[in-house]
Amino acid sequence: MRAAVKDVATQIPTAIISGRGRDKVCDFVQLPELFYAGSHGMDIVGPADGCNGLKTESVRARDEKGNEVVFFQPASEFLPMINEVYKTLDQRTKNISGAKVEHNKFCVTVHFRRVKEENWQLLAQEVQCVVKRYPNVHVTQGRKVLEIRPSIQWNKGKAVDFFLRTLDLGNKSNILPVYIGDDQTDEDAFHVVSQMHNGYSILVSSAPKATSAAYSLKNPSEVMEFLLCLVRRRL
Repeated sequence: MRAAVKDVATQIPTAIISGRGRDKVCDFVQLPELFYAGSHGMDIVGPADGCNGLKTESVRARDEKGNEVVFFQPASEFLPMINEVYKTLDQRTKNISGAKVEHNKFCVTVHFRRVKEENWQLLAQEVQCVVKRYPNVHVTQGRKVLEIRPSIQWNKGKAVDFFLRTLDLGNKSNILPVYIGDDQTDEDAFHVVSQMHNGYSILVSSAPKATSAAYSLKNPSEVMEFLLCLVRRRL
């Protein structure tokens, strides 16, 4: 899959947009050719030579390998608050077996996949109790996770719009945006892409479900084949 994504990125501007922290996603994917948006798009970085048309406030720097990159972090002022939320939740959920609290820099993710169903309500109550102390955050739900995010108008859909606008791709008739995702939090991006007259939003799911996506693939293997087809058509 990594090779397939790299092949796409050499031909087409390509981004990974994830709810996980950007550093974790970069370490996992290990492709400097990509743009990355962690924390649901609140922590964006891309290769500087691909951001020459950047039209928003950003910071140019070098990553740990010396590559020049561009950073954009619309929620940076909330970092101290998110750190507090993480520490408090980590402490308050220690006695709930299976619960895991993950710090994803600009958001906090509470995993309950391994929590017994009879304890889900208890875990949700602990999360709500902590969130009530911080009026500038809110809770969203994904696949067996509760996510605490800053209450700003930013999500994966905003990240897609950011990439299209700042790379000067948004208003061109010969641009075909494609977004592929499998989580509830991808619906914001599906909605943005589906509203475009030439956009393709693709849900990855083995079963039918309510979605804003216009198309679907069954599993990651089909995603990889789709990406390879894009490269072949591009060449």
